[in-house]
Amino acid sequence: MTIFERVKETANLRKINLQTLAEKSGMGINSIYGWKTKTPSVEKISAVADVLNVSTDYLLGRTDEMNPAQSNNELSGFDEEIMMAFDGKPIPDEDKEKLLEFARFLRSQRGK
Repeated sequence: MTIFERVKETANLRKINLQTLAEKSGMGINSIYGWKTKTPSVEKISAVADVLNVSTDYLLGRTDEMNPAQSNNELSGFDEEIMMAFDGKPIPDEDKEKLLEFARFLRSQRGK
């Protein structure tokens, strides 16, 4: 499978067309179609992977796992220690939970 085919298939799974994907990735609206015949730059592959919420290795066909490094923790990579204080004062537990809920919401919106 070519990188173009992998991107197109993943975009379809995410219910996003290639023109919108290109725009969200900071490219011209028909740029991704050029990947049928040209190899995209690392920067463009990375930008598309970020929008699709997959690894660059997945887009390159090096793995069949969309996010092999992602753990089962829905907030993997999210450092809760950062939320321990704000403006030098401790954050109450109920506010920490609200912040975590908001972070979960933001992560769920990435694929939409």
